[in-house]
Amino acid sequence: MTRSSKHENGRNSSLILTHGDSDGVCSGAIAKSAYPDADVYFTSPIGVVDELDLAEEYRNVIICDIAVDESKCSKLFRRLEEIAENANLTYIDHHPLPKKCVHPEWLHHDLTVCSSELTYKVLEDRLSRDMRRVAIYGAIGDYYDNSPSVKEWLLDWDKRSLFFQAGTLIQALIYAGRNYDFKRKMVLPLSHDKIPTEIPNLLRYAKEGAELEEKLRIHVKKEVRTLRNLAYVVDPHGYMSKSAIYAASYGQKDVGLSAEFRHKRNVYDLSFRSRDTVDLNMLLRRIAPQFGGSGGGHAAAAGARIPKGSFDDFLHAFDRAIGEEKSKGKVEKNGEKE
Repeated sequence: MTRSSKHENGRNSSLILTHGDSDGVCSGAIAKSAYPDADVYFTSPIGVVDELDLAEEYRNVIICDIAVDESKCSKLFRRLEEIAENANLTYIDHHPLPKKCVHPEWLHHDLTVCSSELTYKVLEDRLSRDMRRVAIYGAIGDYYDNSPSVKEWLLDWDKRSLFFQAGTLIQALIYAGRNYDFKRKMVLPLSHDKIPTEIPNLLRYAKEGAELEEKLRIHVKKEVRTLRNLAYVVDPHGYMSKSAIYAASYGQKDVGLSAEFRHKRNVYDLSFRSRDTVDLNMLLRRIAPQFGGSGGGHAAAAGARIPKGSFDDFLHAFDRAIGEEKSKGKVEKNGEKE
């Protein structure tokens, strides 16, 4: 699909902008099921403002699972208000919002569920009840499968089969990485509630992804480095999120970090995972800008981008901040006991 298709379809068509992870793909598939004529593109918190230029010729614009970046909040919301004047805008997200963000009527926001579950609920009147299954895939992929609704929906399925299908889909999508053409091909069959194992090439991607993950695990085990509160691995040449998980595990620290250097931009892209109560989102939103970067996400899973020249200083500052937050938490906990 080319960008010129928006002009061919004109105002009779719909546009879906969504994230490229499993929750985003499932959210996009659910939205596509609700709006079968929709064109689907993948974007990110950093790129969404530019991608909104696509929205000018569409009647319906649905945005799923795109966190609001702190530095772009005002610009993004101004652009969205302009779009909402001429189109039916639906923005669905579950990431923490910057404090300065307003809550317009087109924004559907809930921190307690994944984007896939929220997308299903927002668009439920246009959907088959069976699309809950795709929402469950997204919930499993984003570690939100313990929400009250998902636990209730799981009763309608054989949980073992569902987790097999979800695991296969998640592994394939992670392996696909930035191959958005492959991910776009996943959206259409998922929007028709086709099980992942029946989607062409998906099982092969999942198998290759599992083999790569095992090699990655062994690599991280050998190469992990540690600070006082943080374990990290640099350029693991594999899945960043999984590398962060294994860094925390083998480094025996509460927070794991995977860093990948981007030569063209001269920056490090970072993925964090927390095994403790430290709020990664809040820490990154506060600390990353001090080093010329940006960051955020969820409390237990977040990402950042830091210039190469500031990387080492950022690591040590973030490590200290984790320790300070843990100490603060212990003091508050002891105060409650007293």
